Amino acid sequence: MGALKLFDKKDARLDWEYDGDADTLYISFGKPKSVLGVDVGDGVIVRYDEKAREVVGLTLIGVGKRMEEYIKKNP
Repeated sequence: MGALKLFDKKDARLDWEYDGDADTLYISFGKPKSVLGVDVGDGVIVRYDEKAREVVGLTLIGVGKRMEEYIKKNP
């Protein structure tokens, strides 16, 4: 079994999009592509290319809500 490439693309283009209606932040390392989403908990989904065995992005759910809660607790 080969090693997992985890955030190994230091010079890859970082692309992101925030969906305010869904309160979700999508982050892609390189060109976004259709891959497997692995729910690792706490509203974090790791986007994983099984063939290349590499992480190609992250989906963060509830980013705005979490920041609002943090700000309320830490004025």
